[in-house]
Amino acid sequence: GLFETALKDGEIVTAVSFTSPAKAAYEKFRNPASRYAIVGVFVAKGKDGVRVAVTGAGDDGVFRSKEIEAALAKSFDAASLNGVKVPAKTLMSDIHASSDYRANLIAVMAKRAVAAANA
Repeated sequence: GLFETALKDGEIVTAVSFTSPAKAAYEKFRNPASRYAIVGVFVAKGKDGVRVAVTGAGDDGVFRSKEIEAALAKSFDAASLNGVKVPAKTLMSDIHASSDYRANLIAVMAKRAVAAANA
């Protein structure tokens, strides 16, 4: 969940490794008061394919968007995301943003992130 790790008592992280993507970018929509991400989207294109991570929108913290990944796997450009629907029912609602608003923000931030990655 939010503000938690997946580690069990007594476990520690000893290493983190990943392949550097050929293209990548992160875009976030900030809360005006705290600058904290109401929604953030990271896009990456590498030899292992396209990966899209979403922050600030799910009850469990970060999650991958399979819908956006599938669209970007066909063509890694912002226009390929036109018509992609992010399901709002799986997103959180709070005083800062409803689940419907967060779903829209995910699509907008994904387009911006892809444009930045391709710049």
